[in-house]
Amino acid sequence: MNAAKIKTPVGVLGLIEVDGAITQLVWDGWNEGARTPVLKEGLAQLEAYFAGELEWFDLPLAPKGTEFQQQVYAAMSAIPRGQTLTYGDIANALGVPAQPVGQACGSNPIPVIIPCHRVVGADGLGGFSGDGGVEMKVKLLQGEGAYSLLL
Repeated sequence: MNAAKIKTPVGVLGLIEVDGAITQLVWDGWNEGARTPVLKEGLAQLEAYFAGELEWFDLPLAPKGTEFQQQVYAAMSAIPRGQTLTYGDIANALGVPAQPVGQACGSNPIPVIIPCHRVVGADGLGGFSGDGGVEMKVKLLQGEGAYSLLL
C-alpha cells in the first residue's frame, strides 16, 4: 500500500493506492510508501478539481464493493460536475429500489473522485460517505457551482 496526501479547501485528503489503482480517498490523509505515478496523477487531478479546472477524474480505480455497488459507483462517476441525480434516478436506471442505491452510495470508499456528493434525495440532500457528512456534501456541491440545488 502507498498513500499520499494533499491539502484542499475541504481538508487534508489522502489517496490510497494498491497494485496500481486508487482504492480509497480519506480525510486526514498521510504519506506512506512510494509516491507512485498513480498517486502523483491522483493528487494533480484533485488539485485541478478543487481549482475548478477538472470536469472528470481519469484515474485507475479499484473500489471494494459488491457487483451492485460497482454498478452504483459507475452510475455516480457518470454524473457531470455541478449536476446531480437522485437516488431514485439511479435506482430507476438500474431497475432496483432507491434504498439499496443509498446504501451503496454510503459505502463509497473513494468519495469526491467517485462523486457520491452528486447524488441527492428526492426531498433533500441525503447523506455523504466522506467525513463531515451533509455539511461536506454541501461544500463540495458549492465548489462545483451547484448553487440552485442548495437554495
